[in-house]
Amino acid sequence: MPHVLVLTQPGDLHADAVIERLIQRQARYTIFDPGDFPSNAAMSVSYDRSGLIGRTLLGSGRPLDLNAVDSIWCRRPSPTTPAPEIEDPIAQECVRDEGGTFSAYIWDSLDCLSVPGKMRSIRHASCKPEQLSRAGALGLEIPPTLVTTDPEEFLDFWDHHDGQIITKPLDNPSLGVGGRSFVRFSEVPTTMDLASADAIRFCPVITQAYVPKLVELRVTVVGDRAFAVEIDSQRSNHARGDWRKYDSTQGLYAVHSLPDEIAERCVRLVTEFDLNYGALDLIFTPDGRYVFLEINPGGQWLWLEEATGIPIADAVADLLVSSDERFSRSSTNGAFR
Repeated sequence: MPHVLVLTQPGDLHADAVIERLIQRQARYTIFDPGDFPSNAAMSVSYDRSGLIGRTLLGSGRPLDLNAVDSIWCRRPSPTTPAPEIEDPIAQECVRDEGGTFSAYIWDSLDCLSVPGKMRSIRHASCKPEQLSRAGALGLEIPPTLVTTDPEEFLDFWDHHDGQIITKPLDNPSLGVGGRSFVRFSEVPTTMDLASADAIRFCPVITQAYVPKLVELRVTVVGDRAFAVEIDSQRSNHARGDWRKYDSTQGLYAVHSLPDEIAERCVRLVTEFDLNYGALDLIFTPDGRYVFLEINPGGQWLWLEEATGIPIADAVADLLVSSDERFSRSSTNGAFR
């Protein structure tokens, strides 16, 4: 009977959906939020003289021998949280750094299936320029792209594409400052924005040629399966540039049948990053081309399953309890067997 460790925060509906399937499969599971460490939970790693390792997690229940875990799902963990009695900001930052480093090491050191993958692989796969490079090398079409801090390069790119471009952030689109939250979507710059182009020298930006859209696609790869859902973002002027602006109550979602070669390349891109899960964003153009935009190693999918019935929760549960050697153990060089 496999034992699954789920790393997530309270109220995670995605985790609830998969845990329901794990129970149906008679799998054991433990839920742990790394945000409870080290304030409300303890973890230990021990070594004997031969270098053999023991790993233990002590949360609110009995100690868990992490070496006995068969798979770990890094679903949506909270960051390390200092104990409330630590009030000094410098000490708090030290606890966050030290605790985060230690917990990330523990999860990566486990010799078991990791979904979506090892922490180091997740970090690497989150680099958008690297995503484009690998996707292009695998034969997926990508938009003409410039990543720059040079205003002149940006203006030349604008001119070359007759102003038909989009810009987006290099890393996290969400930002919290002074208790306020900001989200930076993909945006179509206007001629008025060019007056501020000199500000690009202060921070790198991704700019891409605008790709005409019939529909946008979210392709969720789970193991060696690719689930494609089309999002009819072009029905709304508000969401034409980025479907995430869409009012989902008015959206139109449908299962999309990917050509085999495109599905295979999507799966291959995920495995190229030593992952076994990834949410890819593509554009399906009016002339029938598939254009890759980016991949999110921890992308959401539950709303797509609820809208279309596509069985992603079952696929994730199957992967977590799988004994398939391609995904169950990592080889010494980090590639899947």
